[in-house]
Amino acid sequence: MLERFSLAGKVVLITGASSGLGVAFAAGFAAAGADVVICARRADRLAETARLVEAAGRQCLALQADVTAVEDCRRVVAAALETFGAVDVLVNNAGVASAHPATREEPDEFRRVIDVNVMGAYWMAQACGRVMRPGSSIVNIGSVLGSTTAGLPQAAYSSSKAAIIGLTRDLAAQWTGRKGIRVNALAPGFFPSEMVDQYEPGYLDRQVAARVPAGRPGDPAELAAAAVFLSGDAASYITGVLLPVDGGMLTT
Repeated sequence: MLERFSLAGKVVLITGASSGLGVAFAAGFAAAGADVVICARRADRLAETARLVEAAGRQCLALQADVTAVEDCRRVVAAALETFGAVDVLVNNAGVASAHPATREEPDEFRRVIDVNVMGAYWMAQACGRVMRPGSSIVNIGSVLGSTTAGLPQAAYSSSKAAIIGLTRDLAAQWTGRKGIRVNALAPGFFPSEMVDQYEPGYLDRQVAARVPAGRPGDPAELAAAAVFLSGDAASYITGVLLPVDGGMLTT
């Protein structure tokens, strides 16, 4: 049974790995035995993530990339193939947020969120889907805000994360049977991240007290463990699902 949770010999590509949850994903997959390809727009911040992977005894390839650029997505996948010979798992983690009132949000602000969170996930999935072998897995990082609200004006972000649910289901339907690629999504609740750091003082504590039965924010390692689960043989009969990792927030 424990072997089903191992990713030994696998190659995992993680986008948005320069900070926050992306760093936790890289460390978690390395601990599970995988070699890791990491990319982000802020290349200077990838070095520390790479050190965490290497400290776990795994190899790491770090690349600068903007997932909104199709050519960057294809270049990252080509480099992963050249270095490691395969891409077995994609974690579509790159994302941005906005918090503008709907009557004042500018078109470019809304488009930027959709471009990174939805289009970027699609272009990277497309690039990986063309080369992944049967038995591979894609994990899209959504949000509970794709299914609920949290007291902030986040139309662009919520729309993008709702779109991730539809994208996940459609790709699962297209690729699981025909290509042997499972596609699932995680819906994190409140976790430490750059987005959470921008909340006004006291907001997170109020939301957790009112909305999260577990009574606390999540630990990034808990989300990474869920991603590792969905990526390996332990979840070999799971595809097209949205798995909330939210301390029960969606039950309230």
